[in-house]
Amino acid sequence: MSFEGEVVVVTGGAGGLGAATVRRLHGAGAAVLIADVNDEKGNALADELGNKAAYVHTDVLDEDTIQTALAKAGELGVVRYAVIAHGGFGVLEKVVNRDGSPHTFKGFTDTIALYLSGTYNVLRLAAAHIAALDPKAEGERGAIVMTSSIAGYEGQVGQSAYAAAKGGVIGLTLAGARDLSSVGIRLNTIAPGTMRTPIMEFLGEEKLSNFAAAVPFPKRLGAPDEYASLAQHLLENPYINGEVVRIDGAQRFQPR
Repeated sequence: MSFEGEVVVVTGGAGGLGAATVRRLHGAGAAVLIADVNDEKGNALADELGNKAAYVHTDVLDEDTIQTALAKAGELGVVRYAVIAHGGFGVLEKVVNRDGSPHTFKGFTDTIALYLSGTYNVLRLAAAHIAALDPKAEGERGAIVMTSSIAGYEGQVGQSAYAAAKGGVIGLTLAGARDLSSVGIRLNTIAPGTMRTPIMEFLGEEKLSNFAAAVPFPKRLGAPDEYASLAQHLLENPYINGEVVRIDGAQRFQPR
């Protein structure tokens, strides 16, 4: 498959898994629209890649900025693909905390908003844009990849909000794929384990080594480009649809 003349919109594209995906897809011949809220990193990455790359400040909870990103992407070519890979904050609270206080409701709703509602917001708007295109072979118009987490299956102590959000993305995958089948759009999700993204580096080597020890094989953290490679395959393979693919070295989160 060739990405020539086609555009991939990547949310969270300025850093971590998103930036790795931007670099890989650009290297594969796609034009890339970097959608993020980190203007400094987003513009720097677009400048680094040069031709066939652009950055747009994009808040996944703001429809206007998403539409602006899609419009800008359309200036680069035909927008057939999206990878929804944004991240952000996380709350570490139990349903009932050690001091007897309940999980803050704002902490829960903010987490759901970013990881689940934000994902759905980008999904619906990108899909509507792609659905208006002329179909390619076998009637396919495009494909979208969402990002969950293995925490969506095995949430740890203190991760109830995050697990609920990422579990929601897992549940959305098949239902969304079935919805989009009538317009020729495939929808899949990646559920990463512990990945060595830049945000993890602040933990230090000792902590990272402890995380790596919990991975059966290979006994290390995942590389962002391994996520990106899987995202590319899910965009390219026309018979993978409605699937959640774990990329975790056979890791299963323990309660703590």
